[in-house]
Amino acid sequence: MTGTKSTRNRRTGRFPQGEASDARLRLFYALKVPDTVAAELAQAQAKLRGNWRRVEPSQLHITLAYLPGVPADRLDDLKRLGVQATRAVGPLDIQLRGTGYFPNEGSPRVWFVKAEAAGLDPLAEALRAGVAELGLETDDKAFKAHVTLARKKGPAPRLPPLVFEDAGWTAGHVSLVRSVLRKTGPIYQTLSRFELRGAPSAGDAAPDLTTEPSAQANLAQLAGAQENS
Repeated sequence: MTGTKSTRNRRTGRFPQGEASDARLRLFYALKVPDTVAAELAQAQAKLRGNWRRVEPSQLHITLAYLPGVPADRLDDLKRLGVQATRAVGPLDIQLRGTGYFPNEGSPRVWFVKAEAAGLDPLAEALRAGVAELGLETDDKAFKAHVTLARKKGPAPRLPPLVFEDAGWTAGHVSLVRSVLRKTGPIYQTLSRFELRGAPSAGDAAPDLTTEPSAQANLAQLAGAQENS
């Protein structure tokens, strides 16, 4: 991750005044997997052996756009983008398919389940195009809708392919999430969410650009806390 590295007071855990605003945020737009579907995926994760690190069920999601280093003062721009990109999008009927690996050849690093939905690719493309127009950094990977189930941290056997024929959910909103890296795994904080309600009527007011409760209060405290993995 690029950006200014801030120096925190080791005793108080606080940053010098004004320094936290220089920190870079690791963010992504995502569709979160609901608890009922996550529980089914957790049963599949239990089959893993060896050095696979399972993604916690509460953290399972589909990444629509990833932003590895965002200045804190650009957060409002990303909220506005979220509103604009989702304004005319209705709820998405997500269907989970079969499992796979990234990369598929050789020694894989990621185990995932493929996801599909009408309108999913255009939504991801709109968000990614909007991020590029804002002049912010994104990864250069093509969008492939999936839910990451585990990451490999050493030698580990592959599982035979699994198919989820009837697993899925209706996604009613997109989340803007911050990821803070820790040695024990990432901590996710939802900063804002954008409802998928389809095109508003002419008399509808524009959605508020508000964060979820506690997100705004914690943002300054969390800024700069990200560690390199």
